[in-house]
Amino acid sequence: MNLKRKTQSGFTMIEIMVVVVIVAILAVIALPTYLNYVKSSYASEARTVMSNVNNASKMYYQTRGEWPTETDQLEQAGQLDISRSTKLKWTFDIQLSDQGGRITATSTEEMSGGAGHQVVYDADNGKFLGYGSPEGE
Repeated sequence: MNLKRKTQSGFTMIEIMVVVVIVAILAVIALPTYLNYVKSSYASEARTVMSNVNNASKMYYQTRGEWPTETDQLEQAGQLDISRSTKLKWTFDIQLSDQGGRITATSTEEMSGGAGHQVVYDADNGKFLGYGSPEGE
């Protein structure tokens, strides 16, 4: 008598569960890095504008003898041009003086990352803090 075993092809349930666990572990490790990258990309627009605001504020001070308090002053003086889309996503607050100061950008509802996030440019040491920075909010 010749008995042939039937062999089944495919994966066992345990093999599939091991693969699912490995994928879940990789996702848990990668997700925080991805979310930080997304925050940083949202904040990069604000950081770029804040650098421009800082430079324009210095020029404004040199020509007028006083520090600006709003980006509108810089735009009216012809020293800054902020796009409409950026103005919809971010509001900027300028608090500069001869001793340094800071520029703060706050996100609005139009920003994909949500409203209320703040990016701060510390003019004293030239560093960005807050949303999208390694230090976080």
